Amino acid sequence: MSAGDHGAAAAAPAPATAAGGYLEPIRAGGTVLWRRSGAGTEVVLIRRPARDDWTLPKGKLKNGEHPIIGAVREVQEETGLTPVLGRRLPPQRYLKDGWPKQVEWWAATPAEPGGAIDYQANEEVDRVEWVPVGEAGARLTYDHDVQVLDTFRAGPAETFPVILLRHLSAGEKRTWDGSDLLRPLDDVGRADALALPRVVGAYGRPDVVSSAAARCTESVLPYTVEGDVRLRTERAFTVREGTPSYDVDAAREAFGRILDAGRPAVVCTHGELVPDLMEEALTRLGAPITQQLGLRKGSFWVLHVAAGALAGVERHAVRG
Repeated sequence: MSAGDHGAAAAAPAPATAAGGYLEPIRAGGTVLWRRSGAGTEVVLIRRPARDDWTLPKGKLKNGEHPIIGAVREVQEETGLTPVLGRRLPPQRYLKDGWPKQVEWWAATPAEPGGAIDYQANEEVDRVEWVPVGEAGARLTYDHDVQVLDTFRAGPAETFPVILLRHLSAGEKRTWDGSDLLRPLDDVGRADALALPRVVGAYGRPDVVSSAAARCTESVLPYTVEGDVRLRTERAFTVREGTPSYDVDAAREAFGRILDAGRPAVVCTHGELVPDLMEEALTRLGAPITQQLGLRKGSFWVLHVAAGALAGVERHAVRG
């Protein structure tokens, strides 16, 4: 079987069921790593000598691994470059040795200035190259990789993220004896706060705008310290005691200013405000309104914005 024939077979639609029912897919993550150069837009391709193929950098997630962390890790291992995630691309589903495989994809840029490749060849990957995007499709061995590349080329390459985070676990208000503004994270929330930097940091170093409530500022504190990024509090994103406890119009206006600023940002706030802020963002960006706007504690939306329009949106829990 030729390389081209193998690519066509690998791209065959994965069945939703088998004789015994649903087949849990092998899960993987990767990126279309791109840069601008004198040659225009280029993307990274890798060659795997054991399979004599050219592919996009990707790999299997470890058991329980967050797909964001797994995608970043695999690209680092296969290219020597650290990806900064951009817009989410549709997942690919295909058969791998008769078993369904699902790969989560992002567009990404290298964190290293210029994207210079400094990679030691090994038995898994022996070549890592920047290839003009118009030539990359012909170099790729598998049709499913070509489809990912085509999806990347169909949308904007340059985007910025606005991350809307609902604060991490802080226990129940009824069990806290004191001002609700000072209610701290619980043990689960503190553990998630320590995990947050690796997840949010995959999108670069966005500054943070937070509710002034302790449970919100504590949620983002490890990220701001580890990432050396700015944190400011915003009264409009703060749910307070009393009636009314928040001003929806003021919160929507403040969120709109962040979107209009055109810079990466993390906004940490309360569950009561998340649906209104998402509705404001989607309306402002000319996108349809999803029926599920809310978030659980410790979850976040990522809005990928390009030229005042929505280029992608994804939702994650800090724990994956």
